Amino acid sequence: MKTKKTSALMIATVLFGTILTISCSKTEVATLPAIGGYNSSNDVAAANLLAHWTFDGTNNERISGTAPLKATNAAFTSTTASTQRQALQLTSGYLVFPSIPALNTANAIPNVTVSTWVNVNNNAKTVSSVFALTQAQATQTDWNQGPINMYIETGKPLTVNDTLVFHSAFHTYSGGNYNLGGDNINDYGMRGTDFQTVKGANKWVHYVMVYDGAGSNIDIYANGIRVSNNNFRNRTTGTPPAGIGSIIMAPPTQVVMGSMPNSDAGYTKSAAQTWQGLFTGSIDEVRVYSKALSATDIGYLYQLELAGR
Repeated sequence: MKTKKTSALMIATVLFGTILTISCSKTEVATLPAIGGYNSSNDVAAANLLAHWTFDGTNNERISGTAPLKATNAAFTSTTASTQRQALQLTSGYLVFPSIPALNTANAIPNVTVSTWVNVNNNAKTVSSVFALTQAQATQTDWNQGPINMYIETGKPLTVNDTLVFHSAFHTYSGGNYNLGGDNINDYGMRGTDFQTVKGANKWVHYVMVYDGAGSNIDIYANGIRVSNNNFRNRTTGTPPAGIGSIIMAPPTQVVMGSMPNSDAGYTKSAAQTWQGLFTGSIDEVRVYSKALSATDIGYLYQLELAGR
């Protein structure tokens, strides 16, 4: 755990929308009492934590020890005054991992939460991919056919230069293909009613994707606040519509960070598209859970990691 990254969170309602404003600090935060009964971020949903990347001087996944197959334009950057507390720094770079045991079974993530911290600019040019759980590199035929994809719409036109649009998606295996799924985004419709704006460019932001297979709902959180579009939460299929339900995967799976699952990162059957770029910025404390964390626990995880716990 690190002393994270945000010294103040101000939520302001401006005209039609709620805007999250985040300021960055490298100052150590004093030790706090237990938050929600947790003393450490590792205590939150501990039984459901399948994978965790700390990026404290290593790219290896912490629980299994799995090292990346390839690390391109990847380094470490200090997140505090302590050089032993670090984050992944990518400069048009990416990491690709082999199968991680806990993420490599058909029913590993019927429900899922992926939590991470990101620090990235909105460059109005290309999308920035943060995390994807994919089919095998030699199998996946398109960038959006894997079980999980988390990316930031940094290619969108700049309404204001400090705004980030988060986009997350899931797919489930059925009939031989990943042909059922859905996504959500903090955009479209009425700002502040349908979704929440995040002012987080060039600042550390806690970015969380949740899919609840029981309710077939997909959500996005930023700094402990649900920001995703209310109209896109519930994902259904068929007539009459029925919830898509739990995620089922077709192993083997892999993880890629910093690149869409495309030919740029060795997914040979998935051509890179012009709107897809490699990540430039920082990523830290990536966690994957086999549980749809509650809004309350997401808030606790945010506070604990913010405090370096």
